[in-house]
Amino acid sequence: MSTQKQARQRYGDVHESEALRIPEEKAEQLVDALNTDLAATYVLYHQVKKHHWLVEGAEFLGIHEYLGEVAADLEEGADVLAERAQALGGVPLSGGANYEEHAPVSPEDADAYDIRTSLENDLELFGDITEMLREHIQLANNLGDYNTEEQLREILEDVEKHGHHIEHYLEDDTLVTQGSLE
Repeated sequence: MSTQKQARQRYGDVHESEALRIPEEKAEQLVDALNTDLAATYVLYHQVKKHHWLVEGAEFLGIHEYLGEVAADLEEGADVLAERAQALGGVPLSGGANYEEHAPVSPEDADAYDIRTSLENDLELFGDITEMLREHIQLANNLGDYNTEEQLREILEDVEKHGHHIEHYLEDDTLVTQGSLE
């Protein structure tokens, strides 16, 4: 347990960065957007990891490995979001329950589902996060923070790529024989 008596900086407070020279009122908006993206990313990350652990069936190995890669990319993107929020003078959101409370997306429940249903649920979250990232890219641009804009664009590129790949997994073409589907 921490022996620190006083917080160095409270969550929600933003201190203007002398190095970045983004006015505090703009930095506050950006940090809020980044923390929203961070929360949503971690909600999706945990759902994807769940599906990575639970996938079964004839296509198990390929989907299992792919979902592991997706989770790693999401975790890397979350790190970028948290570090940028800190660089802008804010405190990155942390803690499991805090992510779901602050995320504009909701994960599926704790039950295990067939892989098609699981991937459909993932695709829904990928779509929601894609829309949110686009809004926050525009916000960063409007506020003149081109570095945050670029970092969000790179994260968006990964999110769109994975959403598109999951869309392909959900197509009706399969190598599994009809007999094994019955």
